[in-house]
This record gives sequence, structure tokens and C-alpha cells, in this order.
Amino acid sequence: MPLFPENMMFTSESVAEGHPDKFCDQISDAVLDECLKRDPQARVACECYVTMGVLVIGGEVTTTALFDVAEVARKVGNDIGYTSPVYGFDVNTAAILRTIHAQSPDIALGVAREDGQIGAGDQGLMFGYACTQTKELMPLPIQLAHQLAMKLAEVRKNKELPYLGPDGKTQVTVEYQGGKPVRVDHVVIAASHTEAAVTRDGKYTREDAKQEIVAKVVTPVIGDLLDQKTKITVNGTGKFLVSGPQCDTGLTGRKIIVDTYGGWSVHGGGAFSGKDPTKVDRSAGYMARYIAKNIVAAGLAEECLVQLGYCIGLADPVSVMVNTYGAGRISHGSLAKLVRQVFPLSPKGMIDHLKLRQPGYLRTAAYGHFGRPEFTWEQVDMIDELLSKLKNIRR
Repeated sequence: MPLFPENMMFTSESVAEGHPDKFCDQISDAVLDECLKRDPQARVACECYVTMGVLVIGGEVTTTALFDVAEVARKVGNDIGYTSPVYGFDVNTAAILRTIHAQSPDIALGVAREDGQIGAGDQGLMFGYACTQTKELMPLPIQLAHQLAMKLAEVRKNKELPYLGPDGKTQVTVEYQGGKPVRVDHVVIAASHTEAAVTRDGKYTREDAKQEIVAKVVTPVIGDLLDQKTKITVNGTGKFLVSGPQCDTGLTGRKIIVDTYGGWSVHGGGAFSGKDPTKVDRSAGYMARYIAKNIVAAGLAEECLVQLGYCIGLADPVSVMVNTYGAGRISHGSLAKLVRQVFPLSPKGMIDHLKLRQPGYLRTAAYGHFGRPEFTWEQVDMIDELLSKLKNIRR
């Protein structure tokens, strides 16, 4: 990537689904899903806060949907595994406070316009990125970090490593030579666990448990990118017995770099979870990734950064920028013009094209919003349209 030296180490992190911030993201998106199931036009901005023994769910929600918010939150917690104080939280006995009110009428005026269009629910700038480092067209460090986090959950839930708890973090450092990833230099795993994995003196995670985590999580995921110089650190403080909301307060929207490109690409600052798609932080963030991925998949660039800018109440973006870091087939200005011709960029256009009124956002709230083929914005179905319109741009 031209923004970085050709020879370098680059690190990205991910977090487990039981990380307190991710716990909150999932509750926020579960509430959004329940609203959309009953009212596809619902406008939702749902936030969550969790600490020892307490969940607070609040925000601005305008909807005809009626359901038990606490029940939704408890289901999320049970699915993750927060069912006992042993793991730092029992969602079935925790106090759940609900503080929800309607969207501001001043904002609503700009969103629900008289011309039938949908105005952007806020001002802001959103970025999307794609590159050829992986088959998912994602940067390798964040993709590996997500896969490690998913593997931690898999071996916990299928009881291969029954002493693991829901909380955890992963981190991967990749070495680049000549701008290409060649090996993994360091893997960091923070895996919460029960007393069963603690040494007799109570100070450390047992060495055999660490080696099991390496064998069942790290080796299967990193594979051939591991070598004799690769360093692997499991629970670097010694142990991870006190975990979850018992030791770490969680908030919705605090893992925006984990959710996107792991720091490899720039970020506009807006979080995703708990927001309905009239909020362009979410819909335009997804559309920008969709655009960048289709540009790369079409062979127009090896990497691509897209920025979309919006003004609250306006339907069309105030700006469209495309950057291929000097390695694109056509100029940045021509690509930006091509993007405007090919992709629907109004909130309504993005919502309709990517089918964003459908529930299913809970699936996005852990392990990253990008690089996962089950999502509509990850499809590469605009290649023919891009290449067809490209002929007109060149004329």
C-alpha cells in the first residue's frame, strides 16, 4: 500500500463476541432487527451500556413495533454465553434499564421528505476500501484477526476447550516485503477462562491450556504464514480469570476499527451498530465498501479507497472520491464519475439496492462488517455494469 513503506510490520486486532463492547453492539443490532421485523420503516438509534450486573439500553426509536427489549437483550447474552458470574456476567439475573424515546422531529423532517426521497439522517463522511491481499478483498491482518476470534468462539461453544469464557481479543502482526504480505510475525491471544485453566498458585493460565489454544486456534487459522520466528503470546498478563463486564465496561460503537479495516484504511468516525439504514454512517459505509470491492474485482485497481460525503436532509452525496493510489487503470476523476453513473448513492437508492430494510444486522455485530460473503454489500455483481459504462467514460 503506497501510504506505508513497502517493507514493514502491520498489526490489526479483533475481539470476541463476548467482549463487553461487542456484547453491546450485538444488543443494539438485535433491537434494530426486532424493529425491522415488525416495521421495515422504523428509525432506530439504539445504544447499550453494560457493567457489572447492569445493562442500560437507550436511544431514539420511532416505530410501530412492540416487543420486550429486555427479553431481546437476554437472548443475545444467552447465545454469547453470559450465563454465570463465573464469566463476569449473568444476563438472566442482571438488571436491565430501558431509556428509549422517539427520534427528534427536526431530524425526521429531513429524513422523510415530501418528494418521496429519503434525506440523509446526518452529515458525515464514510469510507470504503478493498484490496487484493485476500480472496475476500480485505487487508490480511484484520481478516486473520477476525478468523482467530471466530475460532475462539467455535472451540469454546463446541466444548473442545471447555474452560474458555466469552470474553477475548486477538491480534495479528503481518510482515510485508515489497508491499506484499509474506509471513505472520506475532500473534496475540487474550482468552478469558475459568479456574480450571489456572495454575495451582492461582497466578497464571496453565501452560498446557495455552498450548491447547495455540494448537486448536492459532495453528489452524494462520497455517503456512507461521514460521520458526513467529511469536505467539497467550494471556500476556499471566491469566484472564476476571473477565467480561465484571472487569470492563462495554459501550455500543466503540470498536469501529475492528468493525472495518483494522486500521489499514482510513475511517470517517461513525459507528454502525444500532443504526437503521437512513443513518448514512451505516448505509453509505456499506455502499462505499461495495463500490471499492467491485472496482477491485473488475480489475480496475489492485486497491481502492472510496469516500462518500453527505449533508443531513439531502438525498445526494455532497462528494464522491475514489483513490487507487496511482495503480488504477483510469484517473481518479474518471472513476468518481463512473461511480456516480453506476451506483445508487442516495439513502433510498442504497437502502433499496443493498436490501437494507431487512433484519439481519445482529450477524454483522461481531467479527467485522466486511469480508463476509453473506452480506449484500460484499457481492461483486456490478462488474459488468462498471466495465460497460467505462467505455462511455473513456469516450
